[in-house]
Amino acid sequence: MLLVSALVLGLSVLPAPGASAAGHVEIQILSVSDWHAQLDPLSVFGVGNVGGAAALSTYFQQERAANPNTLTFTAGDSYGASPPLSNFFDEEPAVRAMNLMGFTADTLGNHNFDRGIDHLNSMIALAQFPYVSANLKNVNANLSDVRGYRMFTVGGVKVAVVGITNPDAPELVFPGSFGTIEVTDPVEAANRARAAAKRKGAQIVIALAHMGVTGQDPGTGEYMGPLIDLAEGLKGFSLILGDHTDFQFAGKINGALVVENRSKGLTYARSTLTFRPATGKVVSKMVEFVTPFSDAVPPDPMIEQMLAPYRTALAEAFDEVIGVADDLFPRADNIERLGEVAIGNLITDSLLWKYGTQLAFTNGGGIRAPLPSSYLPQDTSLRRTSPGYAAGPPFDLVVGDVFTVLPFGNSVVTRTVTGAQLHEILEHSVSAIPGASGRFGQIAGFSFTYDPDAAVGSRVQSVTLDGGAPILPDATVYTFATNDFVNAGGDGYAMLADGMGTTRDVMADVLLEYIADQGVITPTIEGRITQV
Repeated sequence: MLLVSALVLGLSVLPAPGASAAGHVEIQILSVSDWHAQLDPLSVFGVGNVGGAAALSTYFQQERAANPNTLTFTAGDSYGASPPLSNFFDEEPAVRAMNLMGFTADTLGNHNFDRGIDHLNSMIALAQFPYVSANLKNVNANLSDVRGYRMFTVGGVKVAVVGITNPDAPELVFPGSFGTIEVTDPVEAANRARAAAKRKGAQIVIALAHMGVTGQDPGTGEYMGPLIDLAEGLKGFSLILGDHTDFQFAGKINGALVVENRSKGLTYARSTLTFRPATGKVVSKMVEFVTPFSDAVPPDPMIEQMLAPYRTALAEAFDEVIGVADDLFPRADNIERLGEVAIGNLITDSLLWKYGTQLAFTNGGGIRAPLPSSYLPQDTSLRRTSPGYAAGPPFDLVVGDVFTVLPFGNSVVTRTVTGAQLHEILEHSVSAIPGASGRFGQIAGFSFTYDPDAAVGSRVQSVTLDGGAPILPDATVYTFATNDFVNAGGDGYAMLADGMGTTRDVMADVLLEYIADQGVITPTIEGRITQV
C-alpha cells in the first residue's frame, strides 16, 4: 500500500489498533468516494494499476484483520455513470460486489437515481447493507427502507451514521427520476437526525454526505465547496465523509474530521476515531489515504468468480474492434468540465456528421472516460493503455470503449434554437467557472469566447459559426443537436425545456458509427472555447 498522506487531530499517543488499552476503543472507518461501479482496476499514468473491486476487497479484509472494530462506507454514486461491466447488467454486479466487499452502509447520490425509482428500489433490495439519507422528503412513499440514520455497535460503542443527499441531485438526473421525493436542506436535516440518534444512545455520530470539495479560494487558499459549507453548519459530528467531486481532502471543521477521496477507488481513506467510554468522548481523530495498487495484493476470488459470467456475456457484445486512435483522448481531473477537450470535440463532431445540424452541444458531465477507456477486452494483443495489453499509441478501440465514455443511454435530440437561446445556453455553461461543473458544454459547429470575471449574464463575449459568421443574441434560428437530458432541462438548462425537439438515435451508437466511419481518429483541440 502507498500511504499518500495522513492527518491526525487530537491526542498524539494512541492505543494499539482496536484495543481498549488505557480505557480507549479505537474504531476504524474505511471509505471510498464516488465509486461508480469501477469493478476493474484503473490504469493511472505514472502510478500503475489501481483499485477494482477484487483488489479493494482484499485491502479491506487486511484492514479488518488488523482492527476488527471496523466500519466500511461510501457516500453515494457507488453505481451509475458506470463502465459496461456494471451498466450493461442494470448495475447488479456493482451491488453484488459491494455485498462481498463488506460495506456497512451507503447514502444516495444523484447517480443512484439515474434509472428512476423502480430501479433504485431493486438495488436497495439486492443490497445486504442499508441506505441512509436524512434530507429526502416523501422518501417512504417512493423507496423501501431508506432511513435518516442507522445505528451500529462496534467495539461496544454505539455509532450512528447519518446520510445526506446533494441538494442539486434532481437537476443532475433526467426529470422525473426522483418520483415525488424532494431534497431538503442538508444542514437542518443532518443536525435533526444527529439529535434523534443521540436520544437513542448514539455515542459517536458520522455523516455520509454526497457533497464534495470543489477547490481552493485563489486569494485565501481556503478550501471551498458544498462539503465545506455543510461541515460548517453541522454540530456534534465526529467524522464527515464527503463524495461527488473527485477531490482528496482532509481537515478539521467544527470539531469534525472531514474527509473526501479521489473517485472510482483511486484512493480509500482509513479514518480512526479513538473513543474513551469513561468520558463518552472521542479523544483523537486520524485519517490516512491509501492508494490500493491492484498488483500488490491477491484479488478476492469470490468477487472474481461472481464477475466471470458477466465478463463472458459482455465480451460477446462489446469486444469488437471499431477503429484506431492515434493518441490518447484524455478525460481526467475534470478537464471536460473546465474547458475544451478532444473527446468533447469528437462526440459533438459525431452529432454534426450524423444529423447535419449547424450546431452541436453536450454537457461535459455526460463524458465519463477517456479513449481508450478502462474497458478490458479479452484479446490482450490489442494496443491499449491498461497493463497486460500491447503497447500504444496508436490504440485499438472497441465497442466497450464507447459505452464506457457514454454510459447513460442518452438519445440525441435535434431541434432549432435562436441566437438568443444559444447565448443563454453558453452563459449557463460557463456559469460555474472557475469551479468545475458537469453543465460545462462541449461544442461543434461554432466557437465562442468568454470572460469568467465579467458580470453574470454577460460573460460570453462572442459566438461565431464555423466559417466566421457571428451568432448574435437575437431571433435568428439555427439547427441544433444535443442530448435528451440537456434538452429536458437537465444540469439546469431550463431554457431548452420547452418541449421542442425530435428524438433521434442513442448517442453512444452515433459515436460508435462515427469512429467506425473515420477509421483512424486524432485527438485535437481547435480553439472552439476560449477564455479571455
